Amino acid sequence: MAVTKVSSSIHFAPRNHNSGETATGRWSPNTDIYTTESGLVIKAELAGMKSDSLEITVEGQRLRINGVRPDCCRSPQCSFLVMEISYGPFETTLELPPGYDLSRAHAIYVNGFLRIDVPAAQPVPHKTTKVPIIEGA
Repeated sequence: MAVTKVSSSIHFAPRNHNSGETATGRWSPNTDIYTTESGLVIKAELAGMKSDSLEITVEGQRLRINGVRPDCCRSPQCSFLVMEISYGPFETTLELPPGYDLSRAHAIYVNGFLRIDVPAAQPVPHKTTKVPIIEGA
C-alpha cells in the first residue's frame, strides 16, 4: 500500500529557521497514517487549534486538510531564542490508494489531534444485466 503526501501549495519546502514556517509561509503538520481491520486512519498533530479553524475536503482519492494556527500566546515585543512551533496557514494533501471510501470518512478533533477514519471500500458485486436491442429502420 502506498500513500503519497502531496501539496498543491508547497512541495516540502525547507523551513526558514527564523520564523518556524516554510519558505512559502505555510507549514505541514506531523501526520501518522495506518491501517486497521476496518480501514485507514489519518492522524494529524494540530495542537493549539480549534475545530472550526480546520477544513477537510475530498476530491477523488485525494484528501486535503487545511487551516490556520493562530499565534496568540506571546508578546509582540518578544525575541525568540528558539522557535520550533509553526503558526499561520497550513495545508497537507494525501493521495490515498484505491480500496478506501472517502465518501464515508469521518473526523474527530480531540486534545490537539485530528483523527480521520476512512473505511475500506465495499466490494461491488459483479452483476450481469442484459442490454436491450432496439430494431432499427
